[in-house]
This record gives sequence, structure tokens and C-alpha cells, in this order.
Amino acid sequence: MSKPTIRCTVTPVRSGAPDAQLIVLGPSLGTTTALWEGAVAALSEQHRVLCFDLPGHGYSPAAAEPFTVAELAASVLDVVDSIGGGSFHYAGISLGGAIGLALAVNHPERLQSLAVICSAAKIGTDESWRERAAQVRASGTPSLVRSSSERWFAPGFLERNPSAGSSSLETLMEVDDESYARCCEALAGFDLREAVSGIGTPTLCVSGEFDVATPTALVQELADAVPGARLVTIPGVAHLPAYEAPDVVASLVMAHIQAVEGGTVDVGTVEGSTAPQHDPLGGGAARATTPTSPTAAETYTAGMRVRRAVLGDAHVDRATAAITPETADFQDFITRYAWGEIWTRPGLDRRTRSFLTIASLVTGGHEHELAMHVRAALTNGLTRAEISEAIMHTAIYAGVPAANSALGVARDTFAVMDSAADAAASSDLIS
Repeated sequence: MSKPTIRCTVTPVRSGAPDAQLIVLGPSLGTTTALWEGAVAALSEQHRVLCFDLPGHGYSPAAAEPFTVAELAASVLDVVDSIGGGSFHYAGISLGGAIGLALAVNHPERLQSLAVICSAAKIGTDESWRERAAQVRASGTPSLVRSSSERWFAPGFLERNPSAGSSSLETLMEVDDESYARCCEALAGFDLREAVSGIGTPTLCVSGEFDVATPTALVQELADAVPGARLVTIPGVAHLPAYEAPDVVASLVMAHIQAVEGGTVDVGTVEGSTAPQHDPLGGGAARATTPTSPTAAETYTAGMRVRRAVLGDAHVDRATAAITPETADFQDFITRYAWGEIWTRPGLDRRTRSFLTIASLVTGGHEHELAMHVRAALTNGLTRAEISEAIMHTAIYAGVPAANSALGVARDTFAVMDSAADAAASSDLIS
């Protein structure tokens, strides 16, 4: 097993509050960050909002190795750390909810609150998940469209909202088959029924009236097992209420978060644990986490983590090995301020920052740095076509000669990368 790479989008707080807390939103299997689009506007009024894609879904790269739900949870912590770290509120649907439970069990110190939507401590059976994995490997995700449409949506929803339904099902067909199958296998091995009684995070459980995948009775079992949790059932929806009733979902999640932040939930202690628990219907004071400014060392560590993620270990290792007494301060400056202060800010995701970096480097004529950031942009999820389009757009504002030189740099960079890939492939064939 190995921890997969996932990518995210970040919506800044609309109020502009510098100390806004973070909400992390987890998707259901076969969906992307688009699942939460209808709820993000409301949730970002007073909070930063991070939405992530599962492996092989949306912006996230395909999975190369098997993984567990616990490892998905660890990957979520990685993306949170990439934008500054700290504790956060979490809400997830189906597999996203299972990831939230894994976070609450394994990393309780990171969660301020938890909303588990249309999910449970054990979803389905091992056999059913492995059968679905085999089906996708044999016939692809398009073979799931009919069954998913029946499972995801309440009766009549697709007739009332054909565009929303078709968009979500088209997204399903674009998911990487192998990654989807590996997610199924992760769910086959997921079972926290014996562990959730130790969860101390203030927890809200939400079910859909017509959900057959995780029916209300199953979600009620989870609510009964988690100390202080309560269940709310949304009428008229099935398994993906964030598509069917985004305003209702946003209101429930926001009310739960405000209760925790406002101290209107009762926080006690689970036996053998110092993690918070609550009674959503009672009074008392919640244990709030007050954000503190990171130290210079913490900023450097966060910056080095992002620098390696964006530029690659090989590049950073070369730069580190080349440090001299004369350049040491500059390298420290770059790591802390460029990568630790700017690239970790929550207001923009890494894709957007790569677009801006390319445009800035083209404008300044910094061709040596441009080649490095072309590679970084590919790592951050941009395509070659998008990189070329960014340079074309910059030509209008920075000048045609600058853009012409930049396109040459991009062309040469792609050629070097292709040659390296071809050489590696040839080596594999020979060996």
C-alpha cells in the first residue's frame, strides 16, 4: 500500500478575514470537486474552503499503487499542510465521509468538527466492492452510468434537473478506470465499526431520505456509535445531496461548524482520549483551537515541503547540494518567503499560481527560471496546451518577442522531457 497523490482547489474567504478557519470538503466516489460547487459560496462567506479530488478523479493524478482509506486521509493532511496546515473543519460525502471518519480516528488533533454525509463506518460488503472494481477494470466507468444514476439521485431528480444529472454522469465517465477500481478496493477494506466509539470530534451525521447505498438506518448506527453525534435526514434526496440540495447541505454543515466555533456544543472527554466530544443539543463550551503564527523554522519546513512537491526532489536536492556560504542566506530566503509564505497561502490553488508564475516570468524575460516553472506547471496539473495558451495570452500584454522566446523555452523543455521519457521506456524494454 502507498499514500496516493491528490490535488485540490481552494476558495478564499469572501469576507477577507485573515484568521478565517479552513473547511475541507471530501467527494463521493466517481465525483470531483464539482460535487460541492453549489455549497461552496455559502461555506466561504466566513471560511476558507478546500475541495479535493480522489486519485484519478478531476485534477488528481491516477493512482500507481493500491491504497487504503487511512492513506487517503493522510493524503488529505498533505494537501492541507501544503496551504499552511493546522486544524480544520471537515465534511465528506460517501467515500469522502469515510475519509473524515479515518481522520477523526487516526488524526483527531487536526479536526475541529466533522460532518459525515451519506456514509458509515462500514459501507457495503467486501465482495460487492471487489465485484465493482472488476467490472470497471473490464468495462470502464461508463458501464456504471445507469446504476450510478439510480443510486445517486432521488426519483424524478434527473427529469427536473437534466443538466446537473448529465454533467455529473459525464464526470464519472472521465474518471480513470484503475483509480476508481483502487478506490473500490480501499472501501472493501474499510471498517471502523470498532473504532468510531472513540471519536471525540464534534460530529454531525446526515442521511438522504431515498439513499439506498447508505440508508438512514445505517447512518443512524454511526450516529449512535459516535459519542454525542446526532443524525439529520434530508427529505427528497438520495446519495448525493450536495447535487440535489446544495443549499440544505451547506446550511447543515455551516450550522454545525458555527455551533462548534460559537461554544454552543458540549465538549467532554472520551475515556482514554483527550480529543473533544459534544452533545449538539446541549450547552457547554467547545474546545476551540486558536491559530498561532508559525515560527521561522515552521515556515521553512512548510516551504520546503511545497518546494519539493512543485519542483521535484531531484531539483531541490541539486539546489541544496550547490549551496555555498555566499548563497545560503538566499536559499533560506527563497524557501521561507517564496515557498513558505506565498505558495502556501490559501487564496489561490497551485494551478493558478503556476499560470501567474509563467506569465510573470515571460513578462520579465526570465527564461532560465521559466523552464523550471514549465515543469512545475505540469506537476501542478496544467497541460502543455494550457501552458502554451498562457504564453499566447501573455504575448498581448508583455510583447510578442517575449512570448516567442517563452514558447521556444517551453518547446525545448517539452522535448527534453519527451527524450527522457523515451530513453526510460527503451531501458525498460531492454531490461
